Amino acid sequence: MNKTGARRTETVLTMEDLAKMAGVSKITVSRALRDSPLVTVETREKIRQLAEEQGYRLNVSARNLRMRRSYSVAVVVEMTPVKGRPMSDPYPLELLGGITQELTTAGYSVVLTSKQLMDTAPVQGADGMILLGQGSHGEAVRTLQKTGLPLVVWGAPEPGSDTIVVGSDNRKGGVSAAQRFIEQGRSKLVFLGDVDHAEVQERCAGFIDAMNGHGTVHIMRPKAFTFEAGFDCISSLLKKKGSAFDGVFAASDLLAMGAIRALAEKNMRVPENVSVIGYDDTPGAVSFVPPLTSVHQYLRDGGVLLARKMLDLMNGNPVASEMLPTTLMVRQT
Repeated sequence: MNKTGARRTETVLTMEDLAKMAGVSKITVSRALRDSPLVTVETREKIRQLAEEQGYRLNVSARNLRMRRSYSVAVVVEMTPVKGRPMSDPYPLELLGGITQELTTAGYSVVLTSKQLMDTAPVQGADGMILLGQGSHGEAVRTLQKTGLPLVVWGAPEPGSDTIVVGSDNRKGGVSAAQRFIEQGRSKLVFLGDVDHAEVQERCAGFIDAMNGHGTVHIMRPKAFTFEAGFDCISSLLKKKGSAFDGVFAASDLLAMGAIRALAEKNMRVPENVSVIGYDDTPGAVSFVPPLTSVHQYLRDGGVLLARKMLDLMNGNPVASEMLPTTLMVRQT
């Protein structure tokens, strides 16, 4: 009611009205309000300012219902957080940073979840899924494939599978570690990692192939990627008679650091007595004493690539798996 007692009629501003005011098309207004890079920064700012002045708000629910899309992607982390390996580690945070950067720029929201929460409404309503980690024997991949949603996986390609996978060249990572040991004259080596995981299996395979004819490799399979698991494995190995070794290649930096601590407790010096190489090249690898030699993965770039593959899948564009390079960062171990 106004002061005279008459009922006031309110006019609802539509996107078409806003487009006429701005002198642009309706699709340009839609893109500008979603902060799409397809619209120039100047035009985006102009339209957003006009929308604010006119009191216009994008009705996201109505748009999504009309287009039968939620404009959201579920990112499923296949990782059980434990004390020795928190979710705040570079993996998966660097991957998530790249994914979020790319998807939000394209107007999508990111739903972060785990395999245990697949039945929740935000996950079931997503337009696609990105899986970080294939799980032991690829079990997590098979679980998500049952949803029928577009799926992109961070990991290692599996023979005969048509799943779109983005990952590091794990085999090359293993080869580079072997080449380093060969250069150092190391020949009695230990591989530390759970080869039930496809990525770790590739690292181990590349390592063993490159060491062929240059030495022996003993495989130890801890069921975690933690400092404690690395410490326990090498400690148990050092207690066995005739278990002399002069090199350790670990499937993660935390495993490598635990191995070094176990060696130190037995007064074995690194790298004088035993050389150690980790994987991931985390910030902790640089600050560790001694600084850890490690295989670097370009995780943020991987996150961006995962998101781009997902956008292509959802838009019906041709998509193929892709591997990123790895680099051995030589330090003091």
